[in-house]
Order: sequence, then structure tokens, then C-alpha cells
Amino acid sequence: MSTIDAPAALALPLLEVRGVTKHYSGVCALKDVDLDIRAGEVHAVIGENGAGKSTLMKILAGVQLPDSGGVFLHGEPAVIDSVHTALELGISMIHQELNLADNLNVGANIFLGREPHRRVFIDFASINRQSQEYLDLISLDVSPKTVVDQLTIGKQQMVEIAKALSATAKILIMDEPTSSLTQHEAEQLFAVIKQLRDQHVAIIYISHRLGEVSELADRVTVLRDGEIAGTLQRNEIDHDSMVQLMVGRDISQFYAREDHDIGAPLLEVTNLRTTTFPQHALQFSVAAGEIVGLAGLVGAGRTEVLCALFGVTPANSLEIKVAGKPIAITNPRDAIDAGLALVPEDRKQQGLFLDMSIRQNIGTPGLARHQRRFGFLNTTREREDSAQMSEEMHIKSTDDQQQAQYLSGGNQQKVVLGKWLAMQPRVLLLDEPTRGVDIGAKQEIYRLMEELAEQGVAILFVSSEMEEVLSMSDRVLVMHEGQITGQLARDQLTEEAVMQLATGSSPRVPATVPAN
Repeated sequence: MSTIDAPAALALPLLEVRGVTKHYSGVCALKDVDLDIRAGEVHAVIGENGAGKSTLMKILAGVQLPDSGGVFLHGEPAVIDSVHTALELGISMIHQELNLADNLNVGANIFLGREPHRRVFIDFASINRQSQEYLDLISLDVSPKTVVDQLTIGKQQMVEIAKALSATAKILIMDEPTSSLTQHEAEQLFAVIKQLRDQHVAIIYISHRLGEVSELADRVTVLRDGEIAGTLQRNEIDHDSMVQLMVGRDISQFYAREDHDIGAPLLEVTNLRTTTFPQHALQFSVAAGEIVGLAGLVGAGRTEVLCALFGVTPANSLEIKVAGKPIAITNPRDAIDAGLALVPEDRKQQGLFLDMSIRQNIGTPGLARHQRRFGFLNTTREREDSAQMSEEMHIKSTDDQQQAQYLSGGNQQKVVLGKWLAMQPRVLLLDEPTRGVDIGAKQEIYRLMEELAEQGVAILFVSSEMEEVLSMSDRVLVMHEGQITGQLARDQLTEEAVMQLATGSSPRVPATVPAN
């Protein structure tokens, strides 16, 4: 991926934020924030979860109004009191959770709510013709007549961009745009960003992936605790400078690992055939105190393995032992009773009850185990577990009665982890445990993984971040198209060795390939 050269600076900022402050229930989310965006630049806004990024972007996109301060366009004050107003002013936001109607075709999505008419009828021919122009503009080789649910996430992301451009967006806000993309799709997106920048579109780029920010950004503004911590110019942007501004401290030991004893096999899996790849029988083990990474490209079958082990998606066949004892897993309750816990990839859809409190979420897995006689809820145990996990996980909230939906992404992830750790699992299954969380929250999750391994918990985790896999794993199992193509010990771990196995090639280092 090539670095985008900084564009020629234009005389006046296209958009300015001056003294913006916002409170929620007495908590200050933004305090006297100043920011300016220029036409034809990629301006990254970064910070830890809860730093105020989402609040600021919602104000710019018309979702919320500031308590004080204001927004200026071309030097003139602008009241952005709705999403519709923002769109009329040329501001469009592409959310991390895509906002497309997947049962409609591409053209219908691009012009949804703005359909051209011929007399009283929708002009579908005009929609298809104009949609094709915007698709060509971003080099997306997709027909306007293609139904959206037939597209990959990456192509859906591009459709969102075409939709924004069709509304003549001059300012495009991108919130974690690569979080669900493959490397190839991300490269395509970066090329489109460069193209849009050259057309003088201003892009506000939000990402926890600091490597992307270094590659793309002309400027970086860092938010910390609702305030501007600093702004870096193109020649000042590097990983350490961004991290130091984000967290206010030096994290030199961010990926540090400590040596610890690894015990006997705690989880033993043989003859695992998932419903997605029934032709491959998998076998592997994870020892007590061992952290095993499960690597591979998107679609390799990693999530399917975890879901089968936890009984979310019953396997076609599965023989499993925990601490040498054969067990049968046909549903998640069987897995929980056997001492397994799963932190899923999508915390909002699969990991949390968003409209329930922190305390209720933490108490949910233990309802059956801790209930009183006649089925009454053990509220004392629930309060104790919630207080303990909130403290151990360093969950930032008003109190444990706060609804999960109002927590930052990193704190939501801590609640998901906390609810399972309250059950004291023997085997912990983690699917993308740090996706969408900031660098400080990542450090806390890594610390927690280390502590659990030290206590003898067996950890099997899936991650698409190569640096995370290489740094946190005692051993790595690599998957390609549903089968385990090899495993790498810690002293064999390199990005090249993992990628060779992930693409079905033989590694250039000795690697034990388990029978499949």
C-alpha cells in the first residue's frame, strides 16, 4: 500500500468546529473542542473508546446538537439539526454498521429517499443510469440492479460511498471503514479515498488501526477524555506519537509477553466437521495456561470452529474432551456446563443485551447456576459478580445500572468478557477480542489474557490482526478453506510463515501439520 501524498493546502477550512461542548447525564463527552477540515485532505480523528469521537461525528452528521459552541462551513455558522440538513450541506457519514437495505438493489439504495420521478412514477431507468455513473467514479464493477445482500461487505462499503457521492457530499465521514474488510478490499478502499481526495472531497477518517492512519492521513487530531490532545501534521505522524497523545503515556510494552508454565492438554478436539466445511475433519488441542491463536484469511472457517465448539452451530461431527473427560456439546448450555466460554465476534448482536444494565448482562450466564429455590433470582450474587467484574475489568461507567448501549465499544467488550469470567471458565474462546477497541483497551485485554493463562485457563482466540497473533500466541494454528494447514510454535512465528499457510502454501520454516 502506498502513502498518499499531502494535497496542496487550500486557503480556508471547509469546515470548522469551534468550542463545541456536549454533556450526557452530567458526564462531559466533549469539552471546548476546536477542529478544522480542509477540502481535499484526509483528516484522521483518533482516540481511545470514550474519548468523544462518536459524539463529535454525530454532531457533524446532524444526529445530535452541541450544548455550546458551533459548526462553521466556509467561515459561516451552520446549524446542523438533522441528518437531512447535514446531507443538504454536503456532509455524509458512513457508519461502521452499514446502513443499507439489503433486500433492495444497488441503485435503489444509492437513491433511497431521493428517487427521481417521471410524473408520478419512480424513474428506474434514471436511477440505473445515474447509479452507474457513481459506481464508475469509484471503480466498483457492480451492476446497479444487483441486490445488496449478494455483495461482500467490502463492496457494500463502496456502495455506501457511491450513495454519499450521489448526495453531492463535500465532507465524507468514515467510521472504522476497514473493520470488516479483507486486505484486498481495504486496498481498494484506500485507492478510492485517494481518488476522492484528489477531487477535493474532505474525508474525516476514524480508525483504531494506526497503520492505516499513518498511510492515509494528511493530518491527525487526537481526542482524549473529550478534549483535543493534539494535532499531528503529515511529517509528524508515526505510531509512537499517536499512541502517546491518545493515552497520555508511553506504552512501550504494549505487546509484551511473559513466560509462564504450560500444563497438560485441557481442551482436546478430534473429528470436528463444521457445517460450512464438512469435508475436513479437524483435530487440535489447547493446554492449560496456553494461548493458541487461530489465524487465517476471512472465510477460512475460524469462526465456524469456535461456534461448533460452543454449540452455537452444531457440528456435523465432534469428539471433545475437557481435562481428559469426554463431553457432548449440542448447544451452548452443554458448553457452559463443561467450563467453556465464548466471546463472539459481534458484541452488539451476539454478546450483549444492549437495553439491559451492566449488572444484568454480567449476571445472565449464571442465572441457572445461581438461582435460588423456586427459580428466584439471586440478586446478592448478581451484585457481587457485577461489582467484582466491573472492578477487575476496569469498566468505565456511571455505575453498574448503566445500560450497555451507552458504553463505549471497549467497555462493552469488557462487559462481555466480564460476564463469562464471572463463571470461572476452564476454556476461553475469543473471536476477534479486540476488534473496534482502542489501543488502551487492547492493552487491558492482553493483560487479562496473560493473567488467565497464568491461572491455567486454556485460551483459543481468532484474530485478523497479524501483529496481535504473532505477539500474543504461544502457538498458532493456521486455517485455509476450512482445514488446518499447519501450526507454528512461538519461535517459528513470522508474518511470512503465517501467510504462506493461510494461502495454502508450504511454510519456509519447519511446521507441524496435524492430520486432518
